[in-house]
Amino acid sequence: MPKSQKNDNELLRTWTLTADATLGSSIRAKGILQEIQARLPKTSKKAISFEGVDLILAMPIDERAAFNAAVSVVSKVMADAPRLPVIPREIQDILGMKASERHRWLADGRLPSAGTRTVRLAGRARQITFHVFDPDIVVDLLDRGAVDEWRVEDAEAKAEKRENAAYQAKLVRLAKKEKRSRKAAGVIDEPATGLRGWEDFDVDGLLR
Repeated sequence: MPKSQKNDNELLRTWTLTADATLGSSIRAKGILQEIQARLPKTSKKAISFEGVDLILAMPIDERAAFNAAVSVVSKVMADAPRLPVIPREIQDILGMKASERHRWLADGRLPSAGTRTVRLAGRARQITFHVFDPDIVVDLLDRGAVDEWRVEDAEAKAEKRENAAYQAKLVRLAKKEKRSRKAAGVIDEPATGLRGWEDFDVDGLLR
């Protein structure tokens, strides 16, 4: 039986994830669920789950106090959901970008960061820090097709860089060719300037 169908031995509460919260991303929807689970006590984490676009909180009827506390937590997160920072895997899904593109556009300033967040990996002692993004800015980037524009800009910059590199290589080849030509001309024009005793030969007037 689906969890959304209440039975007499269960406490049940349902919330619907709206588009302004998920930004059309199933990955962000999962992120909201994980945010809720992170704020719930360990004993209540598995009580919340997805069913379609709904979040379902279901607990035994004899756990009313824990249920009410969980309802408060979930309601708070759901109210804040549209303002929750967008994390890397979410923005990649929402904007359809690759991780390499996210890193590049973040580094050159086209993708503005809303700060960083540090989390501890599940089951590990190591922590990771990553950039997060303002949901309003993400929506704006999505609406104006910024990713497509940036890809065109990158392609043009890459082509220009390739042309410049080819031009510089051509200049180097021409410089080497000219140097070889000058060297060859020097050997022909000054064949005897390095001969020993040439100055004495000239002093004797034998060259006149």
